Amino acid sequence: MIEIRNLRKEFTVNGQRKVVIADMNLHIPDNISVALLGRNGAGKSTLLQILAGTMDPTSGEVLASGRISWPVGFAGSFHPDLTGAQNTKFIARIYGVDTVELSQFVEDFSKLGASYHMPFRSYSSGMRSRLSFGVSMGIPFDTYLVDEVTSVGDAAFKKSSSQLFLDRMRNAGSFVVSHSMRQIRELCDVGIVMENGRASYYDDLEEAIAHHLHNMEN
Repeated sequence: MIEIRNLRKEFTVNGQRKVVIADMNLHIPDNISVALLGRNGAGKSTLLQILAGTMDPTSGEVLASGRISWPVGFAGSFHPDLTGAQNTKFIARIYGVDTVELSQFVEDFSKLGASYHMPFRSYSSGMRSRLSFGVSMGIPFDTYLVDEVTSVGDAAFKKSSSQLFLDRMRNAGSFVVSHSMRQIRELCDVGIVMENGRASYYDDLEEAIAHHLHNMEN
């Protein structure tokens, strides 16, 4: 369960206050996947960062009964001088999971080969995403945060990673940001349309998509 209470986030840009999220109140039950829809700059990624705990709200709070992932595919928290294996084991200790099991899973799944034991700073952007995706899939989260990225690499790797993500969704919820309505329909149960700092919640995903597409046409 995730409960968002009176959540507000504002930034100061060129001396002007910009409200990105205004007094949001939502209750999301367990194992529900939520589509976050809206124009660029509507606050979708900001909300994901607040849910992940990497950004503080201006006011309000987020209460969660389970463990929430970092945005899947985000690799900004890995230490550049540690190897992929060392970064993985460090994260395993933080989340209290078996270091050997997680490291073996990530090494097998990411298919980084010898690069898994090389410094993270030597990785390409695709390799970084593979490592991050593998680590996030190897830890059992109750809610996954997805910001446009669910798989990287060649067609075979994309297929296996997409299947793994769908398997995880059988026992977890998610918040998904994507410009692909096909992907939204595949992954999500309900929808939230964000506009002008406000969030409109829809139990009917198709109503949320229709609202979003109408906004995009105007």
